Amino acid sequence: MATQLLIYGQVEAVNKQRHQDWSIKAGKDFSFAKKVNSVPLMAVEFASAAADYSIVFAGSGEDLLPVVIMGIREDENLYIDTAGAWNVDYVPAFIRRYPFVFASTDEGDTLTLCVDEDYEGCNQEGRGERLFDSEGERTQYLGKVLDFLQDYQQHFQRTQAFCKQLNALGLLEEMGAKFTLSSGEERTLSGFKVINREKLKALSAEDVQKLFDNDGLELVYLHLQSMQNLRKVLKNIPVDAALISSAESDLPANDSTQH
Repeated sequence: MATQLLIYGQVEAVNKQRHQDWSIKAGKDFSFAKKVNSVPLMAVEFASAAADYSIVFAGSGEDLLPVVIMGIREDENLYIDTAGAWNVDYVPAFIRRYPFVFASTDEGDTLTLCVDEDYEGCNQEGRGERLFDSEGERTQYLGKVLDFLQDYQQHFQRTQAFCKQLNALGLLEEMGAKFTLSSGEERTLSGFKVINREKLKALSAEDVQKLFDNDGLELVYLHLQSMQNLRKVLKNIPVDAALISSAESDLPANDSTQH
């Protein structure tokens, strides 16, 4: 089944035969996500995420999606502290839905609720919230999980439509950011895309109106403004890893353009 794995391990379809006596003990330990430096972000999350994260784009064609940058190395998440706590207020929905996820075998036409059985909160000792009651019926907790993931899926489709529009308008360009650490070591963050400001300014009035009509213009400017947060990510690099003496980036510079 197709899923966006990243933080997922042993993904299995939720059913009462396999999970009759299973419970989920959720906690505030996000260590399961400590080795991912970016996760998908839905369009509806831009306003909440833009205060603390840099929102960029990853993938290509039909697979293009917004993501939030959480580290400058492939296997690090600088938004999780040594105790496993998330260190800013907003946690992306991709993280909050864990250990659950929808999977599909037919390009999304049929969705199956799955759970990562490797999650440490999964248990058969009755700790936390049960998935099924003694009669084999789904519990209120499992119903809320389904509602959350169905809502997420709807926002996913809207987000895909926004990305298709950006592609059609030719607004995206490859991003490259170069950082010099106090040790003299240089690191480069690449593999992401950003909106080119000059191409945005060159859009026709008709194309701008189309972006405005579906709230895409607001998302564009939230993305552009969020790029200033990349420096916040750098401040979270552990001292024993390297102190940042300078940071240079060829990201699009902030200008006075407003909406």
